[in-house]
Amino acid sequence: MSKWNPDKYLQFEKQRTQPSIDLAMRIQNTCPESIPDPGCGPGNSTAVLHKVFPGSQIIGIDNSPEMIEKAQANYPDYNFEIRSAEDIEGKYDLIFSNACLQWIPDHEDLLPKLMTHLKEGGILAVQIPYNNAEPLFQIIAETVKEPKWGFENTVAETARTLSPGEYYNILSKCSSSFDVWETRYYHSMPDINAMLEWVKGSRLRPYLAALNTEKQEEFIQTLLHKAEKSYSPMNDGTISFGFNRLFFTAKL
Repeated sequence: MSKWNPDKYLQFEKQRTQPSIDLAMRIQNTCPESIPDPGCGPGNSTAVLHKVFPGSQIIGIDNSPEMIEKAQANYPDYNFEIRSAEDIEGKYDLIFSNACLQWIPDHEDLLPKLMTHLKEGGILAVQIPYNNAEPLFQIIAETVKEPKWGFENTVAETARTLSPGEYYNILSKCSSSFDVWETRYYHSMPDINAMLEWVKGSRLRPYLAALNTEKQEEFIQTLLHKAEKSYSPMNDGTISFGFNRLFFTAKL
């Protein structure tokens, strides 16, 4: 698995953290005593949970040593552990996952498994990017298929998100009640380069890791030239970067 760069990820900390705030506020009236935060990254979502659920026993978990090191440095008073979301043990009142599960395959098996780690009446709360229709992500999807990059032989780790209907069907079989919803965020980017900096820290990470420095630059320039044809500056000169995110909460 390619390494995560916490500093690159946190270039857009405010924008990346807002969905975790929105998800936590959706369930703010619950009183969970125990909460794992799988895919906690550099700790920003764990910090949100501590603010919304003060007094709860919260542990941020991530399978990236680099992310956990950054999280512990940023929030020395919080608990973090190197572990995958698939390796959660025990029973909890709330399992909270922000922008993580898209990196794990087989959601038909993963979500029911996570539900088994909830106490009676516990809640699974999830946010995952659902932005494949955005021009930049369509450009990425088309470009990585080009044989010249050789990704079909070198990249096994990719982000996958099912449709809202597919999640509806999965959750209807393993929860007593659930909600699925979608939110579209509009992020103001100074230019196209900033948009590419955003995806370098997430979606492009495994592809860039598979290329040498020269090929990385060629790959980024290819994406840049294609994106420039799909985005026009707003009246203030910025670029509006649309970002859809899919949310769901499921009660055991």
